[in-house]
Amino acid sequence: MTTTAGTSSASHHLSPAFPGRAPWGTASKLRAWQQGAMDKYIQEQPRDFLAVATPGAGKTTFALTLASWMLHHHVVQQVTVVAPTEHLKKQWAEAAARIGIKLDPEYSAGPLGREYHGVAVTYAGVGVRPMLHRNRVEQRKTLVILDEIHHAGDSKSWGEACLEAFEPATRRLALTGTPFRSDTNPIPFVTYEEGNDGIRRSAADYTYGYGNALADNVVRPVIFLSYSGNMRWRTKAGDEIAARLGEPMTKDAISQAWRTALDPRGEWMPAVLRAADQRLTEVRKAIPDAGALVIASDQDSARAYAKLIREITGSKATLVLSDDSGASERIDEFSANNDRWMVAVRMVSEGVDVPRLAVGVYATTISTPLFFAQAVGRFVRSRRRGETASVFLPTVPDLLSFANEMERERDHVLDKPKKQGEEDPYAESEKEMDEANREQDEDTGEQEQFSFEALESEAVFDRVMYNGAEFGMQAHPGSEEEQDYLGIPGLLEPDQVQLLLQKRQARQIAHSRKKPDEEADLLEMPAERRPVVSHKEMMELRRQLNTMVGAYVHQSGKPHGVIHTELRRVCGGPPAAEATAGQLRQRITKVQEWATRMK
Repeated sequence: MTTTAGTSSASHHLSPAFPGRAPWGTASKLRAWQQGAMDKYIQEQPRDFLAVATPGAGKTTFALTLASWMLHHHVVQQVTVVAPTEHLKKQWAEAAARIGIKLDPEYSAGPLGREYHGVAVTYAGVGVRPMLHRNRVEQRKTLVILDEIHHAGDSKSWGEACLEAFEPATRRLALTGTPFRSDTNPIPFVTYEEGNDGIRRSAADYTYGYGNALADNVVRPVIFLSYSGNMRWRTKAGDEIAARLGEPMTKDAISQAWRTALDPRGEWMPAVLRAADQRLTEVRKAIPDAGALVIASDQDSARAYAKLIREITGSKATLVLSDDSGASERIDEFSANNDRWMVAVRMVSEGVDVPRLAVGVYATTISTPLFFAQAVGRFVRSRRRGETASVFLPTVPDLLSFANEMERERDHVLDKPKKQGEEDPYAESEKEMDEANREQDEDTGEQEQFSFEALESEAVFDRVMYNGAEFGMQAHPGSEEEQDYLGIPGLLEPDQVQLLLQKRQARQIAHSRKKPDEEADLLEMPAERRPVVSHKEMMELRRQLNTMVGAYVHQSGKPHGVIHTELRRVCGGPPAAEATAGQLRQRITKVQEWATRMK
């Protein structure tokens, strides 16, 4: 077999210790899973190979090692990498260059320069000119690396373009690091096998999940810190609604409460950003260059969050508004410097690869399991043993469910028979999935669907989730109880994290038990000490409060609404409809006190 100039050049630039140059298996520095996947590939020599590995596990290293092996052994003569974003396309070219494989990330048409061994392109680029890439693949034996292969199903045209462009390829290596799509669009070059239940599911050739990677110390353990709180908003019809984030409510109400929490003009986001910055300070004691990322829903919110971060920290946050050339450079700059904060709009999650990110704030309303896994994947890349990641979340049922299922491995399901009335929690709409992976920042039309005005929000520390377990009880921002969890060291073994969380929870319960019942915030009291109040008793307390307020209206001349607002300001807590028995009694006492003073 003839050796091309390109292959000789690639081989020449490889380190003698790099797999493919040295006798196989004698000088490999690959991780165990990468070695295992390589061994399986070399033994079977398949045309198509699907590797599923959790974000941060090292898919790029595995794929480039395999590409090097194929070039060196003349299995292929050139390489084409297909990536989801412009930024990631450039990262692939840079990683390949470090081992002597030169990929052109700016290729658009015509013959490729003789110094290159291939090209790095995007799925969108292939979608525009599939025949250009097919001609290249037909002219020389080609390995096609399809990074985050689920993007080939983002639209029917992309999938068809990939099929048309790469059907003649000598070898195809498909990679993904997250659960597959929730729609039923077949993904090109992926094998589907029918199970005993008659449902076809994607079949990976090699799988390395988050649970395995965590056990191998390849990724960081993730501590999720969830924040609840009272929200108030006005609907399109003009109705004012108040609800507590995390309480059972309709899907529309959950969406509206969630968006109210994320409104930068309320109190929820500043409180959560302040807590996340405190957590970052603690983490940086062990990881001095640790950075934090806010994932925002839109450009206006992102700018407002960046302004809040400036006010909280005194330092400017790096703002990444879209996947353009300037954004790519800003991401690279942030990756290389020591700055604390970056804010990114929605983002195609795989496009932000900054290993020093250790703290995240999930400030977007996207609720697909795929996007959530991609977003959390930005924080799990481990650089040394013992590093932990911390992700701050609103208390939204879907997000809590995803956080508790980090280790669950899912395949792409083509057939989804459903019984009448049965709901599939992962069957998210195709529209939402497209929004999650869209590069440009545009109006999604969601505002029309859930038109409302955010009026008021407050944050309450809710709980900590780690390794499928929950710790802590609700507490106010800035409280000793919250500080206990924000102050967990940033460098711990996974079992130490679990032990420390258990100790902090025990301390929080003990501290709460020492308070007299009349002083304890019901939110912070253990369940066994919270007074049981019947619905009838609650109705009576509300009636009593309204009677007292009505009497004070005549005495003071102030409107009902003004008095209720003043009572909330002085006593704290949500509107009367959501207030606890203790809060209602406190307001009754306070309005009686005011009335007595006026006599």
